[in-house]
Amino acid sequence: MQSRLTVVHRHGCELCDAMLLELRQLAASSPLPPLEVVDVDDDPELARRYGLDVPVLLLDGVVVCRHRLDRLELARLLRRR
Repeated sequence: MQSRLTVVHRHGCELCDAMLLELRQLAASSPLPPLEVVDVDDDPELARRYGLDVPVLLLDGVVVCRHRLDRLELARLLRRR
């Protein structure tokens, strides 16, 4: 089974845009799993779970980091897969 990265974001969120940009830059130099972007405001469960606490990066549904991309933690978790 192939892993999947998910960014829970909100439109107009500068931190969200910055995390997405960093992930795209990282993907240009390192292989990453497919990336899905979901809007926290489009899903009541995500809004309940994360609210204003975005962006959140998930790897197969497990939180990798919040607010800023933690490249070291992402690399560590990807090595374990």
